Amino acid sequence: MLHREGKATIMTTLIGLFVLNGLIGYLLPEWVIIQNIFIGLSIVFLIIILQFFRNPSIKPTLGDNLVISPADGKVVVIEEVMETEYFNEKRLQVSVFMSPFNVHVNRNPVGGVVKYFKYHPGRYLVAWHPKSSTENERTTTVIENPHKVQILFRQIAGALAKRIVWYVKEGQPVQQAGEMGFIKFGSRVDIYLPLDAKVKVELNQVVKGGRTILAELK
Repeated sequence: MLHREGKATIMTTLIGLFVLNGLIGYLLPEWVIIQNIFIGLSIVFLIIILQFFRNPSIKPTLGDNLVISPADGKVVVIEEVMETEYFNEKRLQVSVFMSPFNVHVNRNPVGGVVKYFKYHPGRYLVAWHPKSSTENERTTTVIENPHKVQILFRQIAGALAKRIVWYVKEGQPVQQAGEMGFIKFGSRVDIYLPLDAKVKVELNQVVKGGRTILAELK
């Protein structure tokens, strides 16, 4: 299944490849090898675009005391940090990096009510850069779970990700593992947990959005 965010990109890609290969066939009618090479490269490029926008069905992992990974990718940060936008106190940060080959659907790590949301325009540093959390284009979402525990997470654009999409707003009830947004072409998600949360993942571990347990809450 393809994600709805890919419709315009896929259509534009198809039109562009069709025009390109048509021009090559018109300008180089006798260069059959060159035509075949461009056709082959076009097919490979289209497959890459299609796999980027895939949206497979999942069986989510659910639990009021669980924090689920918001995205497919690899854990690149686990550390205690000072969160200054909303909590203004120390939190445990867990960051998941999404390569262009990961599914880029973003999911709610907990269920509950959206208590805070803000979009921040910004730069496009590589997603693993230490300053990407505070200087890149990003969104900040805080969800309060049924036990009144608040979890903050950020969608962060990377060097290739030039568009962040979100489907949540303040005051909205959301389901755990439900879709909250999409980031195009490589990016990162940061999750900020209470200090007493029990982290269940390790650095460099591959995680699955909506399925892998990042932490247990007390």
